[in-house]
Amino acid sequence: MTKRDCEDAGAWLRRRSFLLGAIGLAGIGAAARAQQFPKLPPMPQAWIDAEQIALWPDGTPTTGFVAKPLPPGWPDILVRNVAEPVLRVFRPATSNGRALLSLPGGAYTFVSILNEGVDIARAMTALGYTVFVLTYRLPDEGWADRADVPLQDAQRAMRLIRARAKHYGYDPATVAAVGFSAGGHLGATLATGFAEPVYRPRDAADALDARPAAVGLIYPVISATAPVTHAESALRLLGPSPSTALIARRSPAMHVTGQTPPTFLVHALDDKAVPPENSMMMLRALQAAARPVEVHLFEEGGHGFGLGPKDKPCGAWSALFAAWLDRHLAATP
Repeated sequence: MTKRDCEDAGAWLRRRSFLLGAIGLAGIGAAARAQQFPKLPPMPQAWIDAEQIALWPDGTPTTGFVAKPLPPGWPDILVRNVAEPVLRVFRPATSNGRALLSLPGGAYTFVSILNEGVDIARAMTALGYTVFVLTYRLPDEGWADRADVPLQDAQRAMRLIRARAKHYGYDPATVAAVGFSAGGHLGATLATGFAEPVYRPRDAADALDARPAAVGLIYPVISATAPVTHAESALRLLGPSPSTALIARRSPAMHVTGQTPPTFLVHALDDKAVPPENSMMMLRALQAAARPVEVHLFEEGGHGFGLGPKDKPCGAWSALFAAWLDRHLAATP
């Protein structure tokens, strides 16, 4: 992948929310066929070569998966049709004794594995983290109990990461998570619903705690109601006519408690896809529960910026996140 390829890919990925808004749920096939996709880099070799861990080798907890036709030219770095969710493992040259679960975004419509997966792994393995990137199931691909499906995968991922701590060489008590956009919603749901019984235990790993030691939420979807929510994410997760109870169940700011892990929030004030009020809602809920929280609001950056451009302040968030993790994970018993 050339530097120019990366720049072109990053520019297009930052416009992904515009694409989703233009396509919409019902018309994704027809509209995308008319969409002229820019030339993007192929699937990164690092992603292809990464070790994989199947979450559910004996079958997923819920059934009903139905593959959907991909529009011509759909970029393969935006993963859809996830029948079997997996963790990809990215190992550092020298471990710092910690691990990080990355939950890429994509409006619960795809999983954006380049800017919020491979790029994050590259940055954090350089600091010594063993990074696991989760390709989770997408709730609108036919699954029963659609609103539970991503959380099933995130809980199981955390437990498997802890179960393999000795093998990979990190402390199971210092496993953190970071989520982006809809993956930020999943990260917030994991942080508040880590003990929610959304699947029957399968093996010894399921006796382990699914609570992250700390969590980063980067331009996250938090609200499931208009006008604050991201409409596509809410629609894909909850369906077209969710009940008030279901909306409340998947509104993580409503479920912050004294057990919610320390939380790091990042948002750009010019984000037109996911309003910054989402992060502010989570901030207020964490403050009300007297939970540790740090928030960074950047003047510009839009949505989906991943690591962010180095020439803008939002590009500093990963260094701020790493310093914040140092403080909180060092204090982990």
